[in-house]
Amino acid sequence: MNPLLRTLISAVFLATQLPAEEPARPNVILIMADDLGYHDLGCYGHEKIRTPVLDRLASEGVRLTNFHSGATVCTPSRMALMTGAYPVRLGWTQGVVGYLIPNDQGMSPEALTIAEIFRSEQYATGISGKWHIGSGPATGPLAQGFDEAYHIKLSNNQTKQVWQGEQLDPRPFDNRLLTERFTESAIRFIRAKSEKPFFLYLPFTAPHFPVQAHPEWAGRSSFGEYGDVVEEMDFRIGEIIKVLEELKLRERTIIVFTSDNGPQADQPARATPYRGAKWSALEGGTRVPCIVNWPGGIAAGRVSDQLIAAIDLLPSLSRACGIDWRAKSKGQPKIDGVDVWETLRGDKTEHQRHTLLHWQGKSPEPQAITHESWKLFFNAKDAFDGPGTDFGTPEQVTASAHLRKTISAENQPALFHLTDDPSEIIDRSTKDPDQVKNLLEIAKPLRAELSVGKLPLVQSKPEKGKQP
Repeated sequence: MNPLLRTLISAVFLATQLPAEEPARPNVILIMADDLGYHDLGCYGHEKIRTPVLDRLASEGVRLTNFHSGATVCTPSRMALMTGAYPVRLGWTQGVVGYLIPNDQGMSPEALTIAEIFRSEQYATGISGKWHIGSGPATGPLAQGFDEAYHIKLSNNQTKQVWQGEQLDPRPFDNRLLTERFTESAIRFIRAKSEKPFFLYLPFTAPHFPVQAHPEWAGRSSFGEYGDVVEEMDFRIGEIIKVLEELKLRERTIIVFTSDNGPQADQPARATPYRGAKWSALEGGTRVPCIVNWPGGIAAGRVSDQLIAAIDLLPSLSRACGIDWRAKSKGQPKIDGVDVWETLRGDKTEHQRHTLLHWQGKSPEPQAITHESWKLFFNAKDAFDGPGTDFGTPEQVTASAHLRKTISAENQPALFHLTDDPSEIIDRSTKDPDQVKNLLEIAKPLRAELSVGKLPLVQSKPEKGKQP
């Protein structure tokens, strides 16, 4: 046989015997804005705030129109996002760390976090932004699965310290520059970890109050300083995307963008067409923007109105990256999230979430339940007389004030059909008593087992800053 032909045949034979190289697992960048309203992006209908980067991510991925935050205020929302669990399973009862939760308390290090899941699968893990789950070393990001952390421990209205790992950033604190600095840190992390899969959590402080524009962005927006801050955040996300493209990582990077809860009621933020704000279990407090984009794995140009929650991201992103999250869990906390990856991909399979409990920010008991298109408040006062219930259009506020006067019993329910009545101002509890009964029956076992797989908050003294 010809020696050259023999060599070619041998090479082909060896190639067929070698195991196929496994495709690289996708990277994940999970971006969270702070107090961004449902309506506050161009792709969600805002007429004045320009967000071309996020609009493009939405047009080239999937935009979710029925996505709900983990809670309606900062700390429990972030607990839920990190663990896939309702925050009451982490010991939360009310408020945020530094307000109604003492500074020396935080989420237990025993809780399984999405960062720990990804790190156990040889992902590099990093956070750049606002943590707000615990101020001490035992409750900080380095104790919760993150290899690297550039972060503030509390909200930007509660602290003047930025931490790089266990040391303080020596630069003077400047609220106007936080979005830029968090982005710079995120880019450093991406460049340093580009040779292996990474999980990056980027919880911006923007546009949480005090809303202060970067000096180079002041006055750019036609929606005042709030618009300046949102538009800068959009631009910074674009800077990250450019780095991914430069490093040839864009095709294998999943980007998720969302908000931690609805808008602060005294800010110019909007939740149109929904009523309610931060601290409220109304749609305006819990329904937030969410965009999922992955050129290598998600069909472009879609909009989904399926019910999805922030707690679903842990199982869904794990699934997308080939990680068996169930094998990692010890049942504490019990994971309430469900895998909705097929829905995000655009596969024609049955959607996995049909029901969701909702909390306002000052009670460990859920105030409402959504099932399909129906939403039931167990006590009508939480729909018409609670925190954030007077945030909305003038017509919505007037209707809410009128209905507040009709509440006659302490535990009188309020029922809404969200498709027909997104403002939650037409109480159908009297007209549809069978639906009230149905939702109460669905809610009963869910409420009864909220203590299953529960962890308490833990105490952890905030450590003094170690100067570099």
